[in-house]
Amino acid sequence: MTRDEEIQNFGRSIQGPAQRIESFADLDDQRLSYWKDVGIWWLYLPGCGVGNLSSQQVTEHPNGTITVSPSILVTGHNKGQKVTRHGYLENSVWREV
Repeated sequence: MTRDEEIQNFGRSIQGPAQRIESFADLDDQRLSYWKDVGIWWLYLPGCGVGNLSSQQVTEHPNGTITVSPSILVTGHNKGQKVTRHGYLENSVWREV
């Protein structure tokens, strides 16, 4: 899935690669992103918001990707509308259910 396709899908189910960033300050609000801050992993889902992964098990792989279990549920907002995303992050690829 290209970046343009990711952006167009925010009103519907989304899937695709997440980019690892150094900190929240590096966030591009158009991209699926994740980072670690003070020992806590975070996930940003465009069109929804930021989720704290402290209640999940996060496995960091040698190549820098992560796998999170169990599934991730993020409730946020987009243009004043409540949005809920539920999915899996496996080897830094988001798959929505």
